[in-house]
Amino acid sequence: MKNVIIYSDGACEGNPGPGGWAAVLVYGKHAREISGGEPATTNNRMELQGALRALDVLKEPCDVEFCTDSEYLRQGITQWVKSWKIRGWRTSAKTPVKNADLWQALDQAAARHRITWHWVKAHAGHAKNERCDALAKAEITKLRRQHSPAQLAACLKDFLAQKTAPTVPTLF
Repeated sequence: MKNVIIYSDGACEGNPGPGGWAAVLVYGKHAREISGGEPATTNNRMELQGALRALDVLKEPCDVEFCTDSEYLRQGITQWVKSWKIRGWRTSAKTPVKNADLWQALDQAAARHRITWHWVKAHAGHAKNERCDALAKAEITKLRRQHSPAQLAACLKDFLAQKTAPTVPTLF
């Protein structure tokens, strides 16, 4: 299996608000940067989206060293997911898991690979982590240029309405 190192990050202005995600994938001497954003989201959703999109880039099963500055992401995928699946995507308090759609997709994407998850301290000078942070923030800037404040406010209103709507978790 190929050995790949992935760095990912997410960012959000307002939390919720416009957000961006990014990842840097390194294979040997080659590096690939990916990024994107959403006009209304949360920081945690962007952290998950960065990881998910990075794993989706891999065309075959790989040995992955995955570096993230998000304990939410690292602990979620290495510790919490197993229990959530057993409980039908509910927490120990029997409430629906937040961001279950992304956790389910990430769990499925991660299953194809052998992944070692590493936490790196944010804003501590780690070059690839800093690059991911810059790419994610650039996506937010791009969204602010593409959408008027009124459009962003409407997107946020829609996003908040979806978060308060009752959800039925998908089981697979």
